Amino acid sequence: MDVLNPRQRSYCMSQIRDRDTKPEMMLRKALWSAGLRYRLRHKVTGRPDIAFPGSRVAVFCDGCFWHGCPDHSVSPKTNSSFWKAKIGKNRARDERVAAALRDEGWTVIRFWEHDIKSHPGKLADHVKRTLRKAARRGRKP
Repeated sequence: MDVLNPRQRSYCMSQIRDRDTKPEMMLRKALWSAGLRYRLRHKVTGRPDIAFPGSRVAVFCDGCFWHGCPDHSVSPKTNSSFWKAKIGKNRARDERVAAALRDEGWTVIRFWEHDIKSHPGKLADHVKRTLRKAARRGRKP
């Protein structure tokens, strides 16, 4: 049983951000510090959190709860069948979006929230290497 009434729960859920989250901001700061310039909410399939349109590299910052992290995802005790289905749909959508972007010639990078919080600089280096590879394939960095 939920300890909040439906109105309170609705308010709490409405406060959850879908963009400009703390992990996303941490990664963006690390990318900027590494000299990388990017676009936000670029109008391409799936609306990546961070995009490098010239190189066709899309970066997604996946929250451990919302995307079902195998290491940190915890299933809620209440309404568990709903949440299991919801997170399953999120993961299926992630796979569809990644496949569609790859079909459009994009390189897709997905980072877990816990990795971003632990090693933003390492992840920025990974993005930088990916951008260099894209440049060697003939895409501008």
